[in-house]
Amino acid sequence: MDSLTQIVLGAACGEATLGKKIGNKALLFGAIGGTIPDLDVFVGDWLYDNEIQAMAFHRGFMHSIFFAIFASLAMGCLMHWIYNRGKRHNKVLRKGWIQLFFWSIFTHPILDCFTAYGTQLFAPFSNYRVAFDNISVADPLYTLPFLICLIVLMFFRRSSAARGFILKLGLGISSLYIILTLINKRHVHNIFKSSLESEGVEYLRFRSQPTILNNLLWYAVAESDSHYYAAFYSILDRPNTPKRWQKISKNHHLIPSSHKDIQTLIWFSNGFYCIAPTENKDTFIYKDLRYPLMKEDDPNSSVFSFVIKKIDKRWTAMPFYPENTSEKDLKDFWERLKGI
Repeated sequence: MDSLTQIVLGAACGEATLGKKIGNKALLFGAIGGTIPDLDVFVGDWLYDNEIQAMAFHRGFMHSIFFAIFASLAMGCLMHWIYNRGKRHNKVLRKGWIQLFFWSIFTHPILDCFTAYGTQLFAPFSNYRVAFDNISVADPLYTLPFLICLIVLMFFRRSSAARGFILKLGLGISSLYIILTLINKRHVHNIFKSSLESEGVEYLRFRSQPTILNNLLWYAVAESDSHYYAAFYSILDRPNTPKRWQKISKNHHLIPSSHKDIQTLIWFSNGFYCIAPTENKDTFIYKDLRYPLMKEDDPNSSVFSFVIKKIDKRWTAMPFYPENTSEKDLKDFWERLKGI
């Protein structure tokens, strides 16, 4: 999920493990731990000179269970060595620091698994991307109540019983919301499935997920042999069915799917992608269809699009290529969210 949400969750883990011993400092160190896995964005740019490989590195090894164990041991021992001096000698055991960093780092990829991006939780032993597709990568209804609880508890002494209650309240509200999104996911997924059947669309597979910043408006994409079908549905819609399914040509033949770099891209998007040509014969627009269309009535308005280009014998991705977003687009999105 977004950086703020991971900071909030990491801070909560810090408070839960060492809050009674070091007070608000536990929030700070927990927030640091919750941020560490997302540093793979910078590590990937440092390790790879190919943008496709660097992009695939995100939510990889540094989001795995193995990394959480390794990093928490390293960070815990380091912080114990730094902190365990003078008046603070033996105030916090090494075990306590390791626990703080383990939970703040480990919960980061666990939370990411609920989004559509996918998380290589079992790397380096498997590159399988765990994705439950039930919550947006940024959802204020998850983050804001949790954040408010953490801000409030900072004003209580570390020994206060109220501090523990407020922490449990924040964790409880956020966890309940996750459960509700899972229930909502199952309900909406079945609606999309019924709609495909009633429309007579023959598909090989399909997936559904919420659109950005909410859990009301959902997006689904179904794959057939030669096309994809994309649709939106708000739980406030009447009638209780998607408005329409947009037909999108795959155009997979335009790029060599056997090439290593292209295979990485296909794996990255879980095979849900289409290709659009450009004026340059070695340059194409790659559209990751796991993510929604920007405009419901325009099958070409993919949110997650970027240019791929062949340079010598390698394929690489150019900087992110989003569709132009206007104030009208945002207004239309808001109106669509409220249902039809």
